[in-house]
Amino acid sequence: MLARFLFMKVDRISPCKINLVLNILGKRPDGFHELETILHPLPLFDRISFVEAKNGEIELTCSEPRLPVDSTNLVHKAVTLFFATTGIRSGIRIYLEKRVPLAAGLGGGSSNAAVTLLALNEMFDQPLTQIRLADLAKTLGSDVPFFLQDNPAIGLGRGEIITPLEPFRCLKSRGLFLIHPGFGISTAWAYKNLARFPEALNGRKGQSAEMATQLSSGSLESSGTFFYNSLEAPVLPKYPLLNLFQEFLKAEGAIVTMMSGSGSTTFAIFEDASAAERIEVAFRHRFGAFAWTASLVL
Repeated sequence: MLARFLFMKVDRISPCKINLVLNILGKRPDGFHELETILHPLPLFDRISFVEAKNGEIELTCSEPRLPVDSTNLVHKAVTLFFATTGIRSGIRIYLEKRVPLAAGLGGGSSNAAVTLLALNEMFDQPLTQIRLADLAKTLGSDVPFFLQDNPAIGLGRGEIITPLEPFRCLKSRGLFLIHPGFGISTAWAYKNLARFPEALNGRKGQSAEMATQLSSGSLESSGTFFYNSLEAPVLPKYPLLNLFQEFLKAEGAIVTMMSGSGSTTFAIFEDASAAERIEVAFRHRFGAFAWTASLVL
């Protein structure tokens, strides 16, 4: 048993995502919103280390001092839920190295929770099936089930009903530029204020399936009009800086630019990685260094 405690350590990367489509289909009787979305994983990662502990306690530490590490944290909730579901009596020490910005619309916290479920399931000899893990993930948050797998996916319901898709060939090797302005946007506020925009609140069903077909069989350039985010309707008038970002990126040659999730991250897709890197320099020259930015290769 001692050897188990000495050597039971797991290190994992925790990716994030953007929404290529976020189409709200109306408010549900349970208070949530029905939606359809296409989520696309990004090669931008947090890192999480897990070490089994003798004391039976959950100990979470994090490189980001602004992030709570108590029972309100999704990683902490995922551990508690896993142990309660499996009946396993153990402790765990977790170190979370944050690289994905907080309150960004990139799903960083949801990914951390999903990766935690997968890591614990591996550490304790797979007590839960993939179906059971997905059930647990749904109770933690709408985006959490997406991060149990690696592919792009369509999300239905609240976003938690996931259908994985094959990678989109027309996005392969494209450059992606991300901007987080240093402030978050309340998801609850964004959804509440959709009521002022009936067209955005009650979108046309099927846009995600149309986009998936277009990206699978067409070109990125011809898919530009299919990119859509209902939550831009309330958010962009409230935060005109985000609209200014989009105008700048379009003028600099972005094939598409949009807000991810409920914000506040703006993303732009460019022809290739070198174009995204050039835009990062141009953005700094135009706006200064106040915002977090990243250039990636899809």
